[in-house]
Amino acid sequence: MKSRLITVFGASGFIGSYVVKRLAKQGYLVRAAVRDPSAASFLKPMGDVGQVTPVQANVRNQESVIKVIDGADGVINLVGIFRQIGRQRFDAVHCQGATNVAQAAADVGSRYLVHMSALGASLRSPSIYLKSKAAGEKSVTKVFPNATIIRPSVVFGPQDVFFNRLATLACFSPVMPVMGCPYPKYNAGRIDFFGNGGTLFQPVYAGDVADAIVQTMEDDTHAGKIRDLGGPEVFSFKEIIEKILHNTGRRKFLVPVPFGLASTVAFLAELLPVPPLTRDQVTMLRNNSVLDGEANGFLPFDNTPTSVDVMLPSYLDKYCKGGRFSRFSGA
Repeated sequence: MKSRLITVFGASGFIGSYVVKRLAKQGYLVRAAVRDPSAASFLKPMGDVGQVTPVQANVRNQESVIKVIDGADGVINLVGIFRQIGRQRFDAVHCQGATNVAQAAADVGSRYLVHMSALGASLRSPSIYLKSKAAGEKSVTKVFPNATIIRPSVVFGPQDVFFNRLATLACFSPVMPVMGCPYPKYNAGRIDFFGNGGTLFQPVYAGDVADAIVQTMEDDTHAGKIRDLGGPEVFSFKEIIEKILHNTGRRKFLVPVPFGLASTVAFLAELLPVPPLTRDQVTMLRNNSVLDGEANGFLPFDNTPTSVDVMLPSYLDKYCKGGRFSRFSGA
């Protein structure tokens, strides 16, 4: 068994649990840095007794970060937020928090640092979220030049937000929105409502992202590199909605939602305590979340990315009309 210690920030999150499980399977000692260790106790059975240890840490608190990194051979930072609430601001978490982790890793002499960013991160992005991600990358690589930056497209899996939220919407809404469509126009003798189907995505499986992260702990060729990761297929927003409806056995009327209308809806949604959509998220949707060319980003890694068609039936069946064991299950 490997005796190397890896500290994982955000270990109890969606991708974090996949990473912890794979690290434990490989024999690493895992220090799971989370804000609430008691809520992360589900991570312990992923390894042998004492192999996975949840500890309290907040990336915004430099002192707590230093304590949980001390003695770690490698550090993985998966902490991120999709909307700003209270003191959880994009800059505080994605930039300052990421800097705290990188600086502490450099100070204690950790050999590896993996930092989770996002596909499309850019200092020139009009999205506050993507701009903060890019600022975090810049700050991390400044203090820890050999850090590996992971930039996934939208990530899917049983605990994801993207597919599960849309499937939940399909359970009670008579219509399904197709974000990013142009305004209707007359074309070739008919009215075109959907154009190319809205924003493009290259969904990547959480388990594949976790595999890539763990491999960076064992292969020095990833040091100092940025790895963009996507799945094997590209889908429009419309195609994703259609896949969700197919796998849940539901029929819904698809409604094209141009960005102008989406921004108005998001403005009103932000008046809610927990907005289902924000204007910054609409801004992100204006740019496709796909890799350049025909690549999926997994060539440097020893695994083939998983198709959404393989995984969706295994966890969207709970949204089937009539329940998980209805005749639509596994459609």
